[in-house]
Amino acid sequence: MNLQVLPHRTIEPVTGAANRTGQARDDRYSQPADPLLARPPTGRLPSVLPNCRPSRMTDTLITADGQVRLGLFPGPVHRINGADYDYRTPLGHPQGTLARRFHYKQFQYFGVLSDRVLAGCALAHTGYLGLAFVYVYDTTSGQLTAETFRLPLGRGLFMSDSPVAGESTLAGRGADIRLGYRHGADGTPEKTLQLRTRKGLAIDATMREPAPFRPLALCTRTGINGWTYANKVAGLPVSGSIALPGARYDLAAADASGHHDFTAGYLRRETFWNWACLSGHATDDAGRRHAVGLNLSCGVNETSFSENCLWLDGQLRSTGLARFDYDRHDLDRPWRVQTGDDAVDLRFTPVGAHRERLNLLLFASDFKQLFGRFDGTLRVDGRTLRIDAHWGFVEEQYAKW
Repeated sequence: MNLQVLPHRTIEPVTGAANRTGQARDDRYSQPADPLLARPPTGRLPSVLPNCRPSRMTDTLITADGQVRLGLFPGPVHRINGADYDYRTPLGHPQGTLARRFHYKQFQYFGVLSDRVLAGCALAHTGYLGLAFVYVYDTTSGQLTAETFRLPLGRGLFMSDSPVAGESTLAGRGADIRLGYRHGADGTPEKTLQLRTRKGLAIDATMREPAPFRPLALCTRTGINGWTYANKVAGLPVSGSIALPGARYDLAAADASGHHDFTAGYLRRETFWNWACLSGHATDDAGRRHAVGLNLSCGVNETSFSENCLWLDGQLRSTGLARFDYDRHDLDRPWRVQTGDDAVDLRFTPVGAHRERLNLLLFASDFKQLFGRFDGTLRVDGRTLRIDAHWGFVEEQYAKW
């Protein structure tokens, strides 16, 4: 297998947390204050700037000779051209057409959080099966509306290979779902969700990424012959509407925030992860209000680089490795989510969940996404932010695919 580790700079660690150990930090890999005035170790200007305008992005993940670029990127990779990867067996033999098709996985998710309404929508292509789900939870009435769509071999499902330009679609099976990636007239990246189902559920939502917001973009090794690319966003406002029979929610009026996940790659045959996310606003110890987003996981994206991070007013900061303490036999009991650098110390109280369980022998999945409230603290840049009853998500996922 050909793996190319590129000299991408890491995201800036949380000051006052990760560096309290007193260990010297290698400034060759820190994010410069002005990327136009600093050069990475190769001597080239960075190909992607933090505001992620399309002309400044890394073009493709897989190089012309079939190698995968690994590391933390300063912005999204424009095209995840997984079909060009020199995919091999663990013993180094070229993989055949069927293995290349069925081993490649894609997952895209749009989440909405507010004090009035929560929503989650995912499209996934596992090779063997296409899967989509959507749910909406009314925080006042406690009503949960959910629908799931399964497509053998992914027929009727198209997945965009770009987290910045394109559209993933599911048509048929009683639903029309579109996850869009585009740039607005002013060049600002946008992620959109348009959804209609036969049961009367409708969502029109937009999440914009104005400068200087910077998404998380990284690619890590997965086993001996695979890799995982992830592009994640949190801590941004969501506009638009959600409509159900007898109810309609204005997302801007609800002060909704969002999370987005674009993941693709040759993941492990058996994969497990925990994940946690929140998105909204918090007040620091000086009484100032900030937009915050959090993305933590364990079990994936931990080889040499980590996806664990938080956003403070659009500024991306890395955190330490995440620890999830919970009762596997009773997921509805409170969870504890922490990071090793003390940047995150949260208690999660579940309110509801969306679950998917499927066992087809060669293919199996046990997916639980819980929504509920976080309480605790985030520590970033020398400040402590109180998290009080903030809505968010946690997951436990097992897949054999």
